[in-house]
Amino acid sequence: MLKNNRFQLIFISVFLFMAEQISSKFEFTNLQCTSTDKTFADFEFCYIRSANRSYKYITLKVNLFKTPFNGILYKRFSGYRPFMFNITVDACRFLKNPESNPVGKYFYEFFNSYSNLNHSCPFDHDLFVDKIPTDFVNHRVTKILPFPEGDYQLETHWMAYEIDRAVVKIYYTIS
Repeated sequence: MLKNNRFQLIFISVFLFMAEQISSKFEFTNLQCTSTDKTFADFEFCYIRSANRSYKYITLKVNLFKTPFNGILYKRFSGYRPFMFNITVDACRFLKNPESNPVGKYFYEFFNSYSNLNHSCPFDHDLFVDKIPTDFVNHRVTKILPFPEGDYQLETHWMAYEIDRAVVKIYYTIS
């Protein structure tokens, strides 16, 4: 009996050590930015950059031609993972009180420290998201709220005055 307990303890210890050594990896695979109303807004740039083998990031900038912008963000977490869900967030109301929507807050924290979307409406300037690094996103999707391995698409629709103005699609893999 004592031998069996010792074996189980050793097995559990080795298993936990190995589990700690296994880690998931997040990788951006594609980024698409589309303006659906070029008289309202258009993307100056939208790309994924690989500075070296370990540093990859996304950057985008949208020029607003009609301001002020009081917008609604519609996020669609679908495409590759059918168990995900669709949500709509009134961006102006959310930015006044980010605690009001926990799901929105989780995804807002992916880019808020890398963008100028850090104040409430109206927006009377161009909007940008600058150099969100893969390592930062990897930590959020593997440690803070782990996602299962697979291919994903995050599709966001940006609306103003109840008209779809832009679509941003981020494709990524967790392996």
